[in-house]
Amino acid sequence: MARNTSRLDWGWKVTPAAGAAMAAGGAYSVAATGGLAGLPPGYALLAAGTGALAQGGADLYQRRPHGHIITRCAAWLAAGGWTAAALTDHNAFTWNSAGWWGAGTAAAVVLARALAGAEQTAKTERVQRSLQKWANGKAGEWHKRLAELFRLDGHKVDGVTPWKGDVGYTVRVQMPEGTPELPANADRTLAAALRLPRGGGIQITDGMVYGEIQIRVTTKDVIAEEIPYPDETTVTSINDPLALGLHPDAEDAAIRLAADCALFVGQVGSGKSNLVNVANAAALRTNDTLLWHIDTTGAGISMPWLRPWAVDGTAHVPVIDWAADTVEEAHIMLDVAIAGIESRKSGYQDLMYDANDDKIPVSEDLPEIVILVDEIAELPVSILGKLDSVVDTGRAARVRVVICGLRATQDVITAAMKKQSRNRAAMRVSDPEELHHLFPTGTGRLDPKAAPHRGCGFLSSPGAEDIETAPAPFKAYRLTPKRISHLAVTFAGRRPTLDPVFLDTVPARFYASRWGRILPRRYKDKELSTATLPYTDMEILRPLIDEITGIPLTGTGEKATTNPASRTPAASAVDASDGEGESGPQIRFSGDLLSQMLDAARTVTGRHDQAPEDEANVIRAEFGRVVQQTGGPDNRPDPVPQLLRDAHQAVIAAGGRMHSGTLAAALDLEPSAFGAELNKILKTVGVTRPGAGTVRIGDDSKVGYLAETLAEAITRYRNAQ
Repeated sequence: MARNTSRLDWGWKVTPAAGAAMAAGGAYSVAATGGLAGLPPGYALLAAGTGALAQGGADLYQRRPHGHIITRCAAWLAAGGWTAAALTDHNAFTWNSAGWWGAGTAAAVVLARALAGAEQTAKTERVQRSLQKWANGKAGEWHKRLAELFRLDGHKVDGVTPWKGDVGYTVRVQMPEGTPELPANADRTLAAALRLPRGGGIQITDGMVYGEIQIRVTTKDVIAEEIPYPDETTVTSINDPLALGLHPDAEDAAIRLAADCALFVGQVGSGKSNLVNVANAAALRTNDTLLWHIDTTGAGISMPWLRPWAVDGTAHVPVIDWAADTVEEAHIMLDVAIAGIESRKSGYQDLMYDANDDKIPVSEDLPEIVILVDEIAELPVSILGKLDSVVDTGRAARVRVVICGLRATQDVITAAMKKQSRNRAAMRVSDPEELHHLFPTGTGRLDPKAAPHRGCGFLSSPGAEDIETAPAPFKAYRLTPKRISHLAVTFAGRRPTLDPVFLDTVPARFYASRWGRILPRRYKDKELSTATLPYTDMEILRPLIDEITGIPLTGTGEKATTNPASRTPAASAVDASDGEGESGPQIRFSGDLLSQMLDAARTVTGRHDQAPEDEANVIRAEFGRVVQQTGGPDNRPDPVPQLLRDAHQAVIAAGGRMHSGTLAAALDLEPSAFGAELNKILKTVGVTRPGAGTVRIGDDSKVGYLAETLAEAITRYRNAQ
């Protein structure tokens, strides 16, 4: 576990005034005790002389003004003289002696403060003069360099500002009329001209006014080395910037999630998972934020943070308030979020009026909810639609989303997620096109080589003035599993709870027992700590599951009747207790069920030939799956290829997703021929599989098919008839 205990600090942090008072107190103590013990006065003079010599030597070494040196040496001798006089007459306790001591002490305190202030002012002036001299020299060099390299005439270097840590500087240049910017390859040209070392570089950005550019020169590779996550764990707020790492100029690379969403992308091995953990830590450091996770590929982003609570028992509450590890749990979470957003908007109108803001003010009693979604490509379309709803409507209600994926292309990230995410981070990439996908503007001069190391990337986020910054290189802090465990224990004590207004919805009834559904799946072979009992020792509510769509019926937008006698097979549901009921395993989907549903759709209202003319050729679908097709001639051939129908039924029976090899085996077909034929069928109606056709089942990610993809193809075939 990372150490976070305070070390003994032997640094000398006494102010000059306090030091003078302490020295005077020491002199009085020597005079008082020495007088009682018969100490010879000469010892006081000897000590004072030695102190004066030492003070003079130290001041000369520090190049202090001569007047200051003489004053300090005189103070030593004065203190020694008073002490010697007090020892001679043994009168340290007389009013006369104490009065002189008090006057001398007051003078020493005032003098010490005055000298320290004067020296600090002089030091600041020296630094400023030195810095100004350096800046003037650099400005002249850059004026000449720009004129020679790019044949500029009429440009002006307004200033050169060094960065903290002596790692680089920024040059502000007023461009001449008619030449508002430098050529596209100017960064490389300048880097070569400066002979910058590996890891250094040039970044050219727009200035604060039109016609001004800023040339950022990195002379030291700050992002080459691993940067441990800071030890600072003081309480912050979601309204503050959340630091993810450092820029090359050693400034914080931060995002703002109070009102904006975020989008993180990065190829495998780029450090994206570490960035997610750093974002977790930044959000958990606050005391007015609840963190929800969606990761249907094993809850990998949640498990390290839950361990201290679920297994070790060192944290009394889970720092991750909700971790959706399955598609069904993600549906429940998002239904609760969507209903809670609506409830907050109507329930806190007076609060927003009092705050004179169109957004709910965040506090420990009314926390923001940040939903962090990993492996976005593995989520079905129905989940993406609900995420879009949260992204589009949750700003005023303080529900924001952080999306993480391998790429920022449309087959992975929806348009709403991309457009509404003002915080964007792209970890190490090998192709500049990847940067253009995420940063459509301002990437003309972005070079992947500027962030070549693992854990490096480019970050763009709103600044202090709510103006989006240009994408710039950064290095994420490194956060290890043991450090995560330590932080989880530290942050557990500051976790807020959901407000009653948010929970005053129909779907929210499933919130309290969330861990009773999740923990048994995630910790099958481990004994849970007693800290989990308050979250699991209760009635575990599980929503009914629609047999056709596989989507939990939480009460959000539910149109089905509550009278079981009037429900058709299309609207029936089963218990979602991991596929098992009281009498044993229950089959959630089957081909027979689909046939029954289609037959029932025709018999509920009568025969197909009795249907109204405008209903004779209607295809009904729900959540991307074909529900029923009504009407039509008895002898009308089904336009859907038999292979597509068989594959759709098999995938539904398996729970909504299957790998290609498993699906081919279920249909008793040769895998390669089956895959080629089914892909051809999908391509005929323009249906593409999300995530390049990769389907993750458990920890296994292979080429496969989703039921929703096949249902979309069925619908297109029938619509095209």
